[in-house]
Formats: sequence, C-alpha cells, structure tokens
Amino acid sequence: MNTTTLRKDSTETGAPPAAPAPAPPGRRGELGTTVGRVLLYAGLIVLAAAILLPFGWMLISSVKTDNAVFTVPIQWIPEEFRWQNFTEIWTDIPLLTYLGNSLFLSVTITVLQVLTGSFAAYGFAKMQFPGRDALFLGYIATIAVPWQAYMVPQYIMMEKIGLVNTHLSLILLQAFGAFGVFLMRQFYMTIPDEISEAARLDGLSEYGIWARMILPLSKPALASLALLTFVNTWNDYMGPFIYLTDNDLWTVQLGLRQFVGMYDARYAMIMTGSVLSVLPILVIFLLGQRYFVQGIATSGIK
Repeated sequence: MNTTTLRKDSTETGAPPAAPAPAPPGRRGELGTTVGRVLLYAGLIVLAAAILLPFGWMLISSVKTDNAVFTVPIQWIPEEFRWQNFTEIWTDIPLLTYLGNSLFLSVTITVLQVLTGSFAAYGFAKMQFPGRDALFLGYIATIAVPWQAYMVPQYIMMEKIGLVNTHLSLILLQAFGAFGVFLMRQFYMTIPDEISEAARLDGLSEYGIWARMILPLSKPALASLALLTFVNTWNDYMGPFIYLTDNDLWTVQLGLRQFVGMYDARYAMIMTGSVLSVLPILVIFLLGQRYFVQGIATSGIK
C-alpha cells in the first residue's frame, strides 16, 4: 500500500490524514552546540590567561635580578633564579612590621564597616521614618563625590584633633562607607518584611531583630562586604601615604617604597614584596569565595 492509496482511503472515510512522524534530532544541531561550547571555553581560557599574565610576570620577576626584570623581550624563564630574594627582603626592610600594620588596619576597618553598614542598612530597609528614602538617596549620592574633593578638609580635621600620624585617623575615616550600606540594604530588601513583623509581635526590639533575625540570613552579603572592604583597605596606598609619617606605622604598600631610590630602584625586591603582599588576600578570597558568590547571586531566603 503506497502513500497515494493511504491519502485516498483517508479522504473517502473522512478521517484526517495521518501526521508525518517527527524527524529524529539531527547531528547538525548537536555539532553546533558542541562547537559553540568549545568556542566559549576557548574564549574564557584566553581571557583568564590575559588577566593572569601580569600576575605571572610579577611572580617570575620576584626571582630575577634587578637588571633582568625589564629586559626586552621578556625572559619568562630567567637565566638565574634568585630564590634568596624571599629571605633577604625580611632583613632589608621591616616587612613583618608592615604586614602587621596592614593586617591590623584591614581587619579593624573591615569589622567596623560590616557592623556600621549592616546596622544602617537595616534602618533604611526595614524601618519606617519620615524622610527615609530622601536620606538614603542623599547618603548614596556621596559615592559619586571623588575622594580628592574632600581629601584636604579631612586632613585638616585630623590635624586639628591631633590624629595625624596615627592608625586611628585611617580607622575613623574608613569605618563608615556608603557602598557598604547600599550593598547590605539591597540584600535586606530581598528578605520578606513578614519575618521582622513576626519578630516584633513576639516582643523583639529592633536591635534584637537585626542581630537575631536579619544578620543570620545575611551571611553571604556580609562576607561579600567584608571581602571587598578588606581587599580595598589592604591595597590602599594614598590614605597611609597622607596620614602616616612614622616608619613604624607604615603599611606594606608604603614599605615597598623603600626599594625605590633617587637614581635607581630594586625592582626584583619590589616584585618579591608584592608577591608576599598578595598572599593574604588570596588566602582570604579562597576561604570566602563561596559566600562571596552567594552574596551576589542569591537572596536572603534560606
């Protein structure tokens, strides 16, 4: 029985013609998907290599001699490996003191920014009071003001109260941040208001709601803010450069400046110190990357 007979029989009986069987998925679509995935991964690998290239150059330069750092073309495999750079740097400059100062400032400022930012964000997100939105908008607008615009007035204030050349000046100036308030407030907005309303009915105060209800739900956002604040404080150069003049108070970013002389610079030791200064940030990011990704990609509902 051929196709013409089937169509004739279906026409005579009044039944609709049978639909053709769906064609099996072709290999062309699967091949296109595979090729697209390969191209995507290849592009990501190239992009990752481009991002890591400066870090790799810094790592290799840390075991070179000074005159081999800026050779043209770049020597990716140095002729002489100076592993003693990582031991000499501890005696050439008080690197341990600088690292300790950087760690103290970074941890202190991070804790204060997380505390003040999360507490202020709770007021802007979960409490009702006149002018709340206008106050939040004005506070966030300060992010657009460059630091150079109020750098001099801040220094004059610190000088008048006698806090120049102290760590306390940097701590007070960086203990509050509009970006941290904005980040935490946006995260708090994803937490249903019914949670805080139920806690109020149970008799909790606003401090109790913030500490016992909101903060436990905000660990990813808190970790994100802590990581960003720590990295920004650790890498800060201009702040310590302006306010700290005593060598015992310098951070590691200022300490590496000692390898820059009037007529020459010890570039290999600068790279060695830079590698050592990156290690704490790398460790902290590896420990907190899971919470950092969650703080960006998830809401406050568990």
